[in-house]
Amino acid sequence: MKQFEKLTEAEIISRILQGEKPLYEIIVRRFNPYLYKIGRSYNYNHEDTQDLMQDTYIDAFKSLAQFEQRSNFKTWLIRIMLNNCYRKKQKFSFANEKSNDIVNENATPMFTQTHNDTQKMVHSRELGHVIESSLIELPEDYRLVFSLREINGLSVSETASLLDISEANVKVRLNRAKSMLRKEIEKSYSPDEIFEFNLSYCNPFTEKLMKKINEL
Repeated sequence: MKQFEKLTEAEIISRILQGEKPLYEIIVRRFNPYLYKIGRSYNYNHEDTQDLMQDTYIDAFKSLAQFEQRSNFKTWLIRIMLNNCYRKKQKFSFANEKSNDIVNENATPMFTQTHNDTQKMVHSRELGHVIESSLIELPEDYRLVFSLREINGLSVSETASLLDISEANVKVRLNRAKSMLRKEIEKSYSPDEIFEFNLSYCNPFTEKLMKKINEL
């Protein structure tokens, strides 16, 4: 594929439409970082963002013949991604969002250390400092729920009992705390650092997507 990497999007699209379907992989790899950051910035998690990226690439592939060369391909592709993000958000609107408040009682807390790898421990300590300084900025009600549930590893029922609130309130406050904490952390890190679509994700994602493209 390296010999084709310098081709423009217009040239790649033209050759794909002429039957060189494998060249679509260049498009995918070229725009993975952009689409990933859009999905994550829309507050979708890693898995949902990858699903939205896959839908976007498939939609774009099916519509390549309708793409107007006078418009920017990057803009055209991003617009498809944004539309998919918006539709997903509408589909799971406020009336259905209660399901997102459900917390798996058996889930491992976000920041529990379960390994002794030295390098990972360093990163964990660095992350710990960032979280600690950001957590201070949260209102006490949310800070306490986050601390008990995610840092100390207590269950929803244990957290509710300790704070004398309902389990439903624990779930709602936890989700809101995560959202607020994320915003605080973003003040210290650039979007590239937070929403980087690493090669370890890109390769398996691209391979899986191209299998679906080749089946179309």
